[in-house]
Amino acid sequence: MKKINLLLTLLLTSIIAIAQSKTTETLHKKYDESLSLFFYNNTLRMLNQTDDKAFDELIKDIEKMKFLMIDKANTFGAADYKKLVSGYKGEAFEEIMTSRYEGKNFDVYLKESGGKTKGMVVLVNDSASLYVLDIVGSIALDKVTSLYNTLDNSTDIGKKIKDFTSRHDDKGKRKDDDDDN
Repeated sequence: MKKINLLLTLLLTSIIAIAQSKTTETLHKKYDESLSLFFYNNTLRMLNQTDDKAFDELIKDIEKMKFLMIDKANTFGAADYKKLVSGYKGEAFEEIMTSRYEGKNFDVYLKESGGKTKGMVVLVNDSASLYVLDIVGSIALDKVTSLYNTLDNSTDIGKKIKDFTSRHDDKGKRKDDDDDN
């Protein structure tokens, strides 16, 4: 019986250790119509259709990743963003980088334990959307935009993103909601 209890405790601890951030989960529940995609390391490798060694090196330390895309039209403002950042900081994520790339703001937060990176959150923010990459593991900081571009330019993932954005009008309301009336 003690062995079973020990095994269950270890199993639950390992599941909790690789969980996504609570702040990301809360955000996803609040914006449940947002586009959400989950990737594990082997899934990310499948995106590498050209067998690019640099991409394999980029993703080697990612255990899993959650990608959220939230349409900001009238539903997500500056106060919401500040609250989101406070949530990550409350989970011991530290801001380590802020940059701009192609009209988008990139904010990177890192969570370390024992000198080792345990997780990263990349917030990509523009006037229309908020993208959240919640990563269990890590990527090189100078490669964050490369990962984002790869996800955005992937045929399947890019199509999902474009489909999601085309389903909403300028006010963030689903276009097909009017068809139900």
